[in-house]
Amino acid sequence: MSEFNVKEETGNSFPATLEVDYPDRKLNWLTSFFRLFTVIPIAIILGLLANGTIRWGTPSEGWSIVITTGGMIFLPLVLMILFRQKYPKWWFDWNLNFSRFSYRVMSYLLLLRDEYPSTDEEQAVHLNLVYPDAKKELNRYLPLIKWLLALPHWILLAFLSFFGIFVWLLAWFSIIFTGRYPKGLFDYMVGLLRWSFRVQAYAFLLITDKYPPFSMAA
Repeated sequence: MSEFNVKEETGNSFPATLEVDYPDRKLNWLTSFFRLFTVIPIAIILGLLANGTIRWGTPSEGWSIVITTGGMIFLPLVLMILFRQKYPKWWFDWNLNFSRFSYRVMSYLLLLRDEYPSTDEEQAVHLNLVYPDAKKELNRYLPLIKWLLALPHWILLAFLSFFGIFVWLLAWFSIIFTGRYPKGLFDYMVGLLRWSFRVQAYAFLLITDKYPPFSMAA
């Protein structure tokens, strides 16, 4: 068997899962109408966690103090797995909780839910990762090329996301006029998020060497 295992796995066995509860009720049409605006405060917080910069001083005067924050831990993790075959648990916990927060915000933006995203509570977006045994389950060299191996997924997801724009618009009109998110459109958007998350878990969160399935299914 090749050292670089890229065998496709079924969705049920993949160690990254994402489910969003279907809102079987009337959604708030007012907040849905202005969703691109109501999401701004929490999106700013997410943006600062992902890639925030605070600067004091003026470069023209020859001095400045810069504080940056980073979101997902990736490059240090690549080096840790490569040289030490370790996945520090607190790094895993950070990536897990950052991912949960990110997908709560994304689900709100995509109109899948109308509860305002919490920074810490699970709410109706259920995301989970399985903590890996780095020495036994992770090939130390794969993190160097996983982003490349995942390229077919990113190409397909780009096309599916393009259609997702039209699905989002249809759902927006449906919520405005009927208060409901059509179940078929809802399943498409959740499936798109699920597929994207599995690829992210493989290529950047690095929690598994199992190749993600080309599937939206749970």
